[in-house]
Amino acid sequence: MEDKSLIGRVVYSKVGRDKDRHFVVVGILNKEFVYIADGKLRKISKPKKKKLKHLIFTDNVAEEIRELILNGSKVSDLRIKRFLEAEYANKEV
Repeated sequence: MEDKSLIGRVVYSKVGRDKDRHFVVVGILNKEFVYIADGKLRKISKPKKKKLKHLIFTDNVAEEIRELILNGSKVSDLRIKRFLEAEYANKEV
């Protein structure tokens, strides 16, 4: 599942301290792990490494964030945070 289509996807965590919080996939490590950030607790400079099986993928994609990441441009924590707040208000699932 090492697929660039995962970048920018909105996910939420099924387990762990971050359970039921929304994140954006900001990187792919391998077939088993991705990097996620929410711009608040998990910054883009230090994203959380999370197993795919511990995430639930939504149908939403942060297109603007996805394009910036794929083009190698810098993505700000504020941009991720505002996107998630606008879409979900980072409420528990």
